[in-house]
Amino acid sequence: MTPYLVGLLVPLVFGLIVQNTKRSKKRGLPVDVGGDPGYAIRNRRFQTPITSWWAGVSTLAELFEQACKQHPHKPLLGTRKLISKETETSPDGRSFEKLHLGEYEWMTYGRTFEAVCNFASGLSNLGHKRGERAAIFADTREEWFIALQGCFRRNISVVTIYSSLGEEALCHSLNETEVTTVICGKKELTKLINISGQLDTVERVICMDDEIPSNATLVDRSGSWVIRSFADVERIGRQNGVEAELPLASDVAVIMYTSGSTGLPKGVMMTHANVLSTVSAVMTIVPGLGSQDSYLAYLPLAHILELAAENIIAAVGGSIGYGSPLTLTDTSSKIKKGTRGDAVELSPTIMTAVPAILDRVRDGVRKKVDSNRGLSKVLFNLAYSRRLSAINGNWLGAWGLERVMWNLLVFRKVKAVLGGRIRFILSGGAPLSAQTQRFINICFGAPIGQGYGLTETCAGGTFCEFDDTSVGRVGAPLPCSFVKLVDWPEGGYLTSDSPMPRGEIVIGGPNVTLGYFKNEGKTREVYKDDDRGMRWFHTGDIGQFHADGCLEIIDRKKDIVKLQHGEYVSLGKVEAALFASPYVDNIMVYADPFHNYCVALVAASHPALEEWASKQGISCTDFVELCDREETVKEVHNSLVKASKAARLEKFEIPAKIKLLPDAWTPESGLVTAALKLKRDVIKKAFSEELNKLYG
Repeated sequence: MTPYLVGLLVPLVFGLIVQNTKRSKKRGLPVDVGGDPGYAIRNRRFQTPITSWWAGVSTLAELFEQACKQHPHKPLLGTRKLISKETETSPDGRSFEKLHLGEYEWMTYGRTFEAVCNFASGLSNLGHKRGERAAIFADTREEWFIALQGCFRRNISVVTIYSSLGEEALCHSLNETEVTTVICGKKELTKLINISGQLDTVERVICMDDEIPSNATLVDRSGSWVIRSFADVERIGRQNGVEAELPLASDVAVIMYTSGSTGLPKGVMMTHANVLSTVSAVMTIVPGLGSQDSYLAYLPLAHILELAAENIIAAVGGSIGYGSPLTLTDTSSKIKKGTRGDAVELSPTIMTAVPAILDRVRDGVRKKVDSNRGLSKVLFNLAYSRRLSAINGNWLGAWGLERVMWNLLVFRKVKAVLGGRIRFILSGGAPLSAQTQRFINICFGAPIGQGYGLTETCAGGTFCEFDDTSVGRVGAPLPCSFVKLVDWPEGGYLTSDSPMPRGEIVIGGPNVTLGYFKNEGKTREVYKDDDRGMRWFHTGDIGQFHADGCLEIIDRKKDIVKLQHGEYVSLGKVEAALFASPYVDNIMVYADPFHNYCVALVAASHPALEEWASKQGISCTDFVELCDREETVKEVHNSLVKASKAARLEKFEIPAKIKLLPDAWTPESGLVTAALKLKRDVIKKAFSEELNKLYG
């Protein structure tokens, strides 16, 4: 055999072996467990759920202190310097704030630990007593993390509240938990002042910003509250140190209020042991996590996904650079032209994201590619198809030389959008579409570990392994969890179904939380303890297990509507398919059980729709008017039909009528949660007139 022939055959055989190994690899294994009868799977590497990755560490406070002693001189927390703020006005008269941001300024582990200890002592000096709770009500920033760790050093349970929460939900959260100290930003302090007369137990407020709103002094002088700046509390603690009072593993670390997609938010009680088990489990999934990693923090820290991620990065000696969804990239809405986005400035290696953010990144890249002419567009499409072919098992497209070539010619420029060094992206909070997952994976050359978990399970549940190139699944059970399917006969999902067992997803393990604060009824409804001492949470989601032990989410109990003629429509499944339309910024499908078809409210994508209008020669300075035009609605509806057929939806699942809406759905609007999930009841109420017309 000639050397030339050997050179061809070796990569072919190797490529086939690798592909077959990936496809046949068992990622989860059946396990005998207690509780309700069902089909249960465990992580292939762990017979029993993991509780702590670090010997002798049983709380988040111990974990953080250990990391600070191991890496005292390494940078931990980074914040960009604000150089200036400007206001720009668009042609239609709307005003937008633009930020000119500088480089990251860093605090070392040693300096951060000092700040944490000072803040903890300051809290005690300010009068916060043992057994009282503190709330953090602010956007994600370094003071948030310092405050959290400071509270842990005094064994203070932290109530986490989304900064976008409305007044009613905010009052409910603070009063229900009888919070005495609120730690917030200047913007959130203004909200608190507006409802000060409705807060029963608040005694002191700590503002993360040095500039305290002028009307805050009125509340301070009245004696209702003591208001201090974050820097003042640190200074007081530095001058009057107090010994730490560290928690036990069984103590409640966080009472995390959900963002309330239905009704008032519920407070989930998480112990230190609960969160630590999830943090420990992720250590077994992401390879090589360590002090060389930098992490871009921009999701809400009041969300368990972000809180767990930052504790993981801090535990391994990595760096956390703070940003925001509106300053993420060079073209983000709040970035002044010529200023670098957070990702480019930081060049992170690890990111977490919710699907809505990844969809926007995908759309931005796709729009830039489509706007190009000639060779660059041809090269991108060729490179993309070759990489897709390689991932799907074509060994030729996987050749190292070809991969290097495409990275240099095409994907290097795409990677630069997120700084050029991303090696792993964790997606959670909602289902990620297969199209977006594959697009990001190819263009950024990094695996997307799609995970599944809930606040009630400390984000622990399942996670895609590093070498799993499949899409549309959420991986095998994390080492902290057993995942079980139980029959749901009413919906037609049974563990005896073929070719895959199906049913309601139930999660058990040390990451399953204590329950809902002051809500025993709801706790008993969805939390169950079995005779073996395992605690289980009934999620309400419907899943199926693949042969390799990986889970796929296929439905949700609350999202299924039975139409007039008996057909079942899964609203979430249909919405996920319709997101493939370039005209969709957000969408809610609605089905009235007294009709035989569904309809949809579509929050339109401004760039995509305006580009289409320009190509059609439609001159329209008012976007509201553009959305109301008959030809615009027809174009978007045709696009949704096309996406529906590509996803093989049934005819009754395809929205028969749509209403185009010109304004984006944001947490501030109250139409979506801080994790960008739909608030169906709120949207239904806000657009009841439009929905009635669609069915009229």
